[in-house]
Amino acid sequence: MTDIPAHNDLPAIDDIYEEYEFLDGDERYRLLIELGRKLEPMPDALKTDATLVRGCSASVWVYPSKTDGTGLHFFADSNAAITKGIIALVLLTVQHKSAQEIIDCDIEDALAPFDLKSQLSSNRTQGIPNMIALIRETAQRYAASG
Repeated sequence: MTDIPAHNDLPAIDDIYEEYEFLDGDERYRLLIELGRKLEPMPDALKTDATLVRGCSASVWVYPSKTDGTGLHFFADSNAAITKGIIALVLLTVQHKSAQEIIDCDIEDALAPFDLKSQLSSNRTQGIPNMIALIRETAQRYAASG
């Protein structure tokens, strides 16, 4: 894996939540779609069966890479706009953190204020635990390899 610069065009999760909490359902969908559009483009070559997140109603791919420092950078994409926004939201909690910081991060707690399960259909949210599990497993592998 190639080291990539540790920069990110995504806003902080707290900033997203400040906006999200004042929006209604349709506006929240639009915010998630816009967030997904801000994800760094994932090269098609990385969209393989090995990077596919299982259990999602839409196709979701997540691929880890090391940053210039000690952190991990995740490329991600989905073939569904709202799902792409959800994975962007998940990545806001872990992007460019070290493997140990990701292991220690309570991703579910960070996402709890968004109350995604009551805001979105179960089809849209069923894969979130699998996305989180894949990110945690990746961090554990990196932490174990030193």
